[in-house]
Formats: sequence, C-alpha cells, structure tokens
Amino acid sequence: MKKVGIWLDSKKAIIVRITPNGETVDTIDSEVEFFNKTGTGGSRVKSGVTQDVVHESKYLEKEKHQFKSYFKNIVDAVSNSDELMLFGPADTSEKFKKELMEHYKPLFEKVLSVQKADSMTENQTKAFVRDFFRQE
Repeated sequence: MKKVGIWLDSKKAIIVRITPNGETVDTIDSEVEFFNKTGTGGSRVKSGVTQDVVHESKYLEKEKHQFKSYFKNIVDAVSNSDELMLFGPADTSEKFKKELMEHYKPLFEKVLSVQKADSMTENQTKAFVRDFFRQE
C-alpha cells in the first residue's frame, strides 16, 4: 500500500512516500512567478517618462495557469498512491484539494486529511507523515 504525504506551499511541494520497503522524498518546485506591483513606476516629473501601466488581471491569470501546471506536476507524481494526506502553511493545500475535487476525482477520493503545518525540515516532514499514517 502506497501512502503519500504532501507538504506544499506556493513555492514547492515535498512528497513523502511510505511503502513497506521504506520512505522516499521528492521535491517539486512550483515555478509560480509572484506578481509584485510595488516599485513599477515613478514620478514622471523626475524622468519625463510615463509610469508603467500594470495589468493586474493579466498577471493573476498567468499565476492561475502556473498553479494549474504546478498541481498537475504533483498529480502526475502521486497518481499511483493509495492514500494521500495534504499539509502545509497558508491555503495552498486547500487549493490543491479543490483542484483534485474538480479535475482529478479518483485521486481526490484518496485524500484522507488536509492539515495546516508550518515549514519543516525534511526529517520533520517525514516524521509528520509517518505519525499520521501510524495513527490512522
């Protein structure tokens, strides 16, 4: 039985697989570019050049597609698992769960839990996943 724990935030996902033969850990980088509009312009008086026009909706749409690609990479990496648990800071794990529910139903049905968890070292992450599946 393949039990998988995924710690994820908006920058990377750490996938811990627990099998009868031991544990493996993989990392998937998100490659999501975060839009920050501070410092994009300046006063026209100083330089004589018009300020940059920020098209926020275009950036948000691009970010949404990057998240979809990131989540697909995670799905591809864990598609053969029997049980899943998701954890991580903020709301990225909830977004991933929603993506599974909407587009990857068979994998969504394997999700046992979604939990909040701060950043962890690799050993803490492995221990967290081991403890979760031991209690199950």
